[in-house]
Amino acid sequence: MKRIRITEVGPRDGLQNEKAIVPVAAKVAFVEALSAAGCSEIEVTSFVPPKWVPQLADGAQVLRAITRRPGVIYSALVPNERGLEGALACGVDAVAVFAAASEGFSRRNTNGSIDEVLARLAPVIRTAKASGVRVRGYLSCVIACPFDGPIDPSAVARCSARLLDLGIDELDLGDTIGAGTPDSVEAMYAAVASVVDPAATILHLHDTRGAALRCVERALSLGVRSFDSAATGLGGCPYAPGAPGNLATEFLVRALDAGGWHTGIDADAVALAGSQVRAAFDSGQADG
Repeated sequence: MKRIRITEVGPRDGLQNEKAIVPVAAKVAFVEALSAAGCSEIEVTSFVPPKWVPQLADGAQVLRAITRRPGVIYSALVPNERGLEGALACGVDAVAVFAAASEGFSRRNTNGSIDEVLARLAPVIRTAKASGVRVRGYLSCVIACPFDGPIDPSAVARCSARLLDLGIDELDLGDTIGAGTPDSVEAMYAAVASVVDPAATILHLHDTRGAALRCVERALSLGVRSFDSAATGLGGCPYAPGAPGNLATEFLVRALDAGGWHTGIDADAVALAGSQVRAAFDSGQADG
C-alpha cells in the first residue's frame, strides 16, 4: 500500500494561536492521545521566548511529562541557540527552525531580514546536527504573504536552496495563510524542483479557503509524500493575519484513506484528541 507521512503539529502550531493558556496536563494528554492514535511524528512545542508565544511557555514541562511511545518522533520548534539548548535538554528527537520566503513576513515573524534570519540559523543547525538531532527547515509564505502579497516561486526556490545549503535534513514548505490553489502549489513546486525533488519535501497547508485537500491531491500527483496537519484544524500563526487554522489531520487521513494511501493514523481517535484539548479552552477550564 502507498505510504504517506504525516507530522501532527497540533500541539505546537495548533495551540500557539489560541488565546487561552492550555494547562500542562491537558497538553500532555493531547500529545499522548495523538501518539496512541498512530501519529508517528508529533511537534510537541516550541522554545521561543514566552513573550512571543506565551501559550507555549511551558514547553519544557510538557516534554518532560509526556510518556513517550516507542517509535514516535517528538520534536520542537527552536528560533535560536538558546532555544535549541532548551530543546536538547528535554531530549527531543528532532528540531525545526524557521525562515520565510518573504521579507515582510520575515521581519514581522522573526524580527530580521531573510539574510539576517538565515545567518542566525546557521549555528543552530550546526549544533543540532552535531548533537545527533534531525533538523527540519520551515519556509513560510511559499504561496503568499499577508504583508507582501503573492510570492514569486523563484523566491521560494532561492530560499529553499539557502536553507538546504545550511544543512537542514528536510525542507517544509508552508502555505502560511492558506492562499494556495492546486495551480499555485504546482507552480511553486515547478520552481522548487530545480533545487530539491518534491518527494523530499513536506507540505504544510492551512485551510483558510477550503482548498487544502485539493492542494494535497495536486501535490500527490507531483510526488509529494509528506504533509503537516493538526487535529481538528487547530491553529494558525500569531504573526500572520488570515491564517485561522491548519489542515485538519482527520480530514487529511480520511481523504488519503479513500484514495488508497496508508498513514497508520486513526482519524476518529485524532478527532477525539483534538476535541478534548479544545474543551480545555472552549469550556473556560484553561487559565488566561
